[in-house]
Amino acid sequence: MTTASFPQLTSVETLERGAVLAPRFDAAGLIAAVTTHAATGEVLMLAWMNAEALARTLETGEAHYFSRARGALWRKGETSGQVQAVKEIRVDCDQDAVWLKVIPGGDGGACHTGFRSCFYRTIEDGALVERG
Repeated sequence: MTTASFPQLTSVETLERGAVLAPRFDAAGLIAAVTTHAATGEVLMLAWMNAEALARTLETGEAHYFSRARGALWRKGETSGQVQAVKEIRVDCDQDAVWLKVIPGGDGGACHTGFRSCFYRTIEDGALVERG
């Protein structure tokens, strides 16, 4: 594995309005990644990226994430076939979160539980209700 690095910007103006990608990773070296379906806009998942996951995503055009549970980099769809082809990446105003617009492969799902989206439950009267 390679060690990816991104510049660190000190100017708020450059960070918020400039053209340099300088993601602000948290103390654990991670940044939140919201992933939506590029064609439908459906929220598929929220995951985490470290610098290497973000760099590999940029290099390959396929979504890579960092598993906090396993402490390891993973390419989405590596075992499930639900590879996510990245169509667009956005960064928020202060560069501490990214938004991936993807086209999922395989059966079109994103969740390891078998659902299309990881957000398959609603909260009703304090209880979780499965909505699929």
